[in-house]
Amino acid sequence: MPTVSEKSPLVLEVDGLKTIFHTRDGTIHAVNGVSLHLRAGELVGIVGESGSGKSVTMMSLMKLLPEPPAEIISGTVFLEGLDLLRLDPAKLRKVRGAEIGFIFQDPMTSLNPVFNIGFQIMEPLREHLGLNKAAAQARAIELLELVGIPSPADRLGDYPHQFSGGMRQRVMIAIALACDPKVLIADEPTTALDVTIQAQIIELVKNLRQELGMGIIWITHDLGVIAGIADRVMVMYGGLVVEHASVADLYAQPRHPYTRALLETLPSLDGTRTRRLLSISGQPPHMTEAPTSCPFAARCAHVHDRCRAENPPLATVSTGHEVACWWSPDQVPPGSPS
Repeated sequence: MPTVSEKSPLVLEVDGLKTIFHTRDGTIHAVNGVSLHLRAGELVGIVGESGSGKSVTMMSLMKLLPEPPAEIISGTVFLEGLDLLRLDPAKLRKVRGAEIGFIFQDPMTSLNPVFNIGFQIMEPLREHLGLNKAAAQARAIELLELVGIPSPADRLGDYPHQFSGGMRQRVMIAIALACDPKVLIADEPTTALDVTIQAQIIELVKNLRQELGMGIIWITHDLGVIAGIADRVMVMYGGLVVEHASVADLYAQPRHPYTRALLETLPSLDGTRTRRLLSISGQPPHMTEAPTSCPFAARCAHVHDRCRAENPPLATVSTGHEVACWWSPDQVPPGSPS
């Protein structure tokens, strides 16, 4: 895995992003002040249960959510100094696909079933790069070869249903890479695939990252997947980042009770686990109100009065390691259960 230097240029900076949804049942506070940064050549993993705000955060920064019901109420998103949230729709359309690539979770519903895959790969090349048909076709063949599609020239005329799930995901990656984006966002790209194909896709992304040097954000609920590919990991819960650290620090010294609980749910393949797998009791919070207390309090084994009264800020506990929690593994606060 390539090492990303702190001197590598920042390509993406998100600060204080908040997104709500207006529904018949009230306002849903889906993203509650997320900040992140991404450097060239870096892979940042974003993990958490379904409903924690991972995908909505990424859709928000690209303004892909329908408005209404969605509304971005605060925050900034800068792509190499360009404020994405202030761009008009025409300029933002030029950024999507060209500067930021997106791999969606389910390739069968993301690919258009009535167009062959050659057309779907060539479309961004002609739209964003202005290539003529011959040049776009040549580039499409290169891309299919890059992502490991056998006999790429012969497959351009095939339709999505003629590909397996793993091959469709490779096509989605080819489309996302078509215009050499500075940032690639992968939203649970291996969730719908069997474990053998998952391993192939992960290896493919690792190789492409090394070859192309783009910044990658990988969204997943699986801490096991992210362990072997990420530089840094952000753990989300209740629309908030509750822990952020290098991948080595997060797995060696998880500080937030939610991160610890997620790690306790992972099986061990080397026989080192001596305890039964655990589950996280309770349910994620109803997000009809902005968080004023710790969102994990109702499910936390270390909860105490302050957790129910105040929402902890994300604070630095060691170099490069941030946690939003009133509890410390080193010292049990007064009033917590023994």
